Amino acid sequence: MDITLSSALPLTGAFAIPSASLATSAPAPTPPPAAETPPEDHEPSPALTGLPLSLSESFWRLLSRHQLLVPLLRQSVIANALEGVQLSAEECQQARSQWLQQKGIQSPEQLQTHLAKHGMVEDEALWQAELPLRARHHGHDQFLHRAEQRFLSRKQQLDTVIYSLLRVRGEALAHELYLRIAEGEADFAELAATYAEGPEQATRGVVGPVPLLQAHPILANVLRTSQPGELRPPFAIEQWWLVVRLESLQPASFDDAMQSRMTQELFEEWVDEEVQRLIQNHATTATP
Repeated sequence: MDITLSSALPLTGAFAIPSASLATSAPAPTPPPAAETPPEDHEPSPALTGLPLSLSESFWRLLSRHQLLVPLLRQSVIANALEGVQLSAEECQQARSQWLQQKGIQSPEQLQTHLAKHGMVEDEALWQAELPLRARHHGHDQFLHRAEQRFLSRKQQLDTVIYSLLRVRGEALAHELYLRIAEGEADFAELAATYAEGPEQATRGVVGPVPLLQAHPILANVLRTSQPGELRPPFAIEQWWLVVRLESLQPASFDDAMQSRMTQELFEEWVDEEVQRLIQNHATTATP
């Protein structure tokens, strides 16, 4: 009988859906012991003080050589920061159900196959499932007081726009098409579908909604200084001549979703800073 994710999954072990009174969040997974190294190289790096991780100097160099050091340090910093975050029974169930659905797991057998394939046990998979919610809680608790300030400093980058775009390589053609649109002789969408030489041809010239930040700086400035419905004369960007009309500009607002986004960005920045601190500490303490 198929087991659907809409009901309580009869999975065993850590993925058994707990009762409200027994639900607990998964503990941070214990990293596997480092590979054996020569006695003179056995001492862990002093840079890792305070982290649930111990790397010998040779293993540090090996990870660095294969570009695995920074990802490992990031995950260790994150695990250390989120270990004490507790989730409610409802949040635990939500996290597990979403994780199982994302992985396409619908039975205990499929779960065991997935764990075996990735060399994991259920507690480690449970930690992965709960990680996004833990990070959201941690970001809210630690960085909420800085979220609005960050939003205000990035507001122009977060605004979204919809605009019509027609780009061609010839200046004369761009001016001709501009005049035909401006004088009402032709429709922007029809001309874009016929003459545009960029990917906007497939969308009849319509671009967006997209963050204003994604546009070329020159184009972004034109859009930012335009009024909805305003057709702008042709202007050059690199080898292209552009005809642009702003359709709408949606200013970013500091709502709950934006607040959560800002706190997560701040958390990610903090993680990056901690990783760089660890690397710098290692550089100053490592034996030449």
